[in-house]
Amino acid sequence: MAGTVVNLKARTDQEGLGARREIDLASLDFTNCPVRDVLQQIGGKWSTLILEALAKQPYRFGELRRMIPDISQRMLTQSLRDLQRDGYIEREVFPTKPPSVEYRMTELGRSLYTALSQLLNWAEANHDEVRAARLRFDAEE
Repeated sequence: MAGTVVNLKARTDQEGLGARREIDLASLDFTNCPVRDVLQQIGGKWSTLILEALAKQPYRFGELRRMIPDISQRMLTQSLRDLQRDGYIEREVFPTKPPSVEYRMTELGRSLYTALSQLLNWAEANHDEVRAARLRFDAEE
């Protein structure tokens, strides 16, 4: 596979027409791949739902927990920390008794959400077709 060239189409305008760029897969360092590195975090089970919620407005921990009822307290805490570590969200502690914490999206998170929202819209619009394709495939197995 060395020297294999793959054409990737980059969307650069609203109609989806864009410049083509060629990438030599043999020359890529997959151990330090920026796409894998970013997608690994935002592709997690809970990250997208958290970002979707915080795109609307800041929320406190308990509010997020109620919005995503299937998530455990431990998993919500870890997911929020991971998103904060990557710079997508920020945490603000208010000096109340007891202290309250609010999470909000950063500018980096908003720029990610702009791209992510297109994928979310696509998934919602095409979910039935994807599920039907899975059923057809599984029936052939």
